[in-house]
Amino acid sequence: MSPDKNPADKSPTGKSPAEKSPVDQLLTRSHTLGADPRNTNYAGGNASVKGAGHDPVTGGDVELMWVKGSGGDLGTLQAGGLAVLRLDRVRALVDVYPGVEREDEMVAAFDHCLHGRGGAAPSIDTAMHALVDAAHVDHLHPDSGIAVATAADGPELTERIFGDRVVWVPWRRPGFQLGLDIAAIRKDRPRAVGCVLGGHGITAWGDTSEECERNSLDIIRTAEAYIAEHGRPDPFGPVVHEPLPEEDRLRRAAELFPVVRGLASTDARQVGHYTATPEVLDFLSRAEHPRLAALGTSCPDHFLRTKVAPLVLDLPPDAPPADAVARLRELHARYREDYAAYYRRHAGPDSPPMRGADPAVVLVPGVGMFSFGKDKQTARVAGEFYVNAINVMRGAEALSRYRPIDEAEKFRIEYWELEEAKLRRMPKPRPLAGRVALVTGGGSGIGAATARRLAAEGACVVVADRDLAAAEKVAAELGAAAHRPRDVAVAAGVNVTREDQVREAVRQAVLAFGGVDLVVNNAGLSLSRSLLETTLDDWDLQHDVMARGSFLVSRETARVMIGQGMGGDIVYIASKNSVFAGPDNVAYGAAKADQAHQVRLLAAELGGHGIRVNGVNPDGVVRGSGIFASGWGANRAAVYGVEEERLGEFYAQRTLLKKEVLPEHVAAAVFALTGGDLSHTTGLHVPVDAGVAAAFLR
Repeated sequence: MSPDKNPADKSPTGKSPAEKSPVDQLLTRSHTLGADPRNTNYAGGNASVKGAGHDPVTGGDVELMWVKGSGGDLGTLQAGGLAVLRLDRVRALVDVYPGVEREDEMVAAFDHCLHGRGGAAPSIDTAMHALVDAAHVDHLHPDSGIAVATAADGPELTERIFGDRVVWVPWRRPGFQLGLDIAAIRKDRPRAVGCVLGGHGITAWGDTSEECERNSLDIIRTAEAYIAEHGRPDPFGPVVHEPLPEEDRLRRAAELFPVVRGLASTDARQVGHYTATPEVLDFLSRAEHPRLAALGTSCPDHFLRTKVAPLVLDLPPDAPPADAVARLRELHARYREDYAAYYRRHAGPDSPPMRGADPAVVLVPGVGMFSFGKDKQTARVAGEFYVNAINVMRGAEALSRYRPIDEAEKFRIEYWELEEAKLRRMPKPRPLAGRVALVTGGGSGIGAATARRLAAEGACVVVADRDLAAAEKVAAELGAAAHRPRDVAVAAGVNVTREDQVREAVRQAVLAFGGVDLVVNNAGLSLSRSLLETTLDDWDLQHDVMARGSFLVSRETARVMIGQGMGGDIVYIASKNSVFAGPDNVAYGAAKADQAHQVRLLAAELGGHGIRVNGVNPDGVVRGSGIFASGWGANRAAVYGVEEERLGEFYAQRTLLKKEVLPEHVAAAVFALTGGDLSHTTGLHVPVDAGVAAAFLR
């Protein structure tokens, strides 16, 4: 079987398990196990299968192993995410293994065992799968299994719960030696179907995929049942702080989140995720949560994403917001000092440099958990992992005492050269990575094009529009394009003339991503009428949407940006008509002139906070424009005496460049102003009109 082909694509439906190819069997099992968070966390654990493949050199069969590669996720695993290795070569590494002090060298050796081209990079757990004498092997991180693995009397609990079917393995950092240890258990303990890895997780095996899956699930469910039957009902102690009612909780979360995000971004800009599940709120309401949180997480997959311990606010839920903010600042400064001390205690001459000292998880009793990462997915997964850690602590405390691996071992994992090498291989961040953008009028035309461009450049986007369905469509499109529906964009329905709706849209942005960094005031409309035909309602409507609406959006988002303390960008989509006097559009031109001067006023006022305010002056954006489609195009065509379908061409011919302006050209100008190359520019208006001499900014 060629590893370049995907057997899952070839396998006809309806085959019995025995008839499926080895890769089909592995993918089916992986998806089943990975679909349930009780079995393993996102991107955690791995699974493998051994079977016969084709050697194109000799023309004969060769024994191969397919195993989930580094960084993959079991629940969504595809054939391309598998590493394919020759078993004879992997097993031959035993003869050249230099010992546990140099076991990291074996990871590079796996590259010399690969079969064929393509496929994923082998992970550190490859030896565990290859050296165990079983056709199918699973290594998983279930909450119930890790609860046993982190209990103070884990060895005794393992024997009591499982008898001789599951064997305790003392903590050992993942690597070649751990693979040898588990292989010895499989050889010497024929009744064993798996093991509990101290401080870490579980491993199970089987001669068939069904047997392996059955053994994995049996270990997980047996541990769950034992904890439920024999565990203390209140492992976290009595309730000392009830969670705030939902409305109050969300209000407090929205107040604190931008401040917390700014603190967590001291070393590098972060995106946030808010979690207030029953598990989190219950944990933070109990007496023992400060002690347990200070112990930190244990499973390597957990603390690599959550750091060794979270920051915990030590005030009651009803403390005044100003007091909570002040205390968070104090605790953050202490956290950074403690993290630097942790690094100094354990770093050696060859350790990688200290990474950011900010917390990845911040716990606020009565309110919930704020988690942070370089992008939304990373932030969300960090939160999910800490929920796993809470479940682990609950199980361990219910049966015994929670005792994670010690601090020195955590440091060895966190600052492992293999982890550092993985970080160095990651692609360079896109220009707007870590930025949160809010685009008004984002459901169509210039707004939709701008939302697409900002998302493509790495930003998280809040698509705000009066037409919520249109905003939801654009947000869904952005998520689908990135293959991350939950992590790229959200929609907000907002009439920008309504102060309450603007505040709610900004609150939705804060709760979705932690704050706002980049605002595009694009919502607008136009009624093409002469002075004598313009009614007071016409005048008020256009000034309400564009002048008043931009003011409200800028004011509310500036509050958030100032609270974050990370600067920001506000961009006004004004118009050529803000400086050019055209016929029959007095209300529109005056409203756009108001917007244009807001740019100058706010640039002067907000510069001290690092907030830059700039504008874009488009003209003649006909195709894809919501304004032109709503009747403005027909009116302007009548004014200029041309057919409506040729209006874009008419506008192009009156420009210096003779080119039509599209929504994407305006979006490009927004990116140019916010993407980093113009970091010292504020108070500027950029014309995007293909050259209209009468609108030159002089």
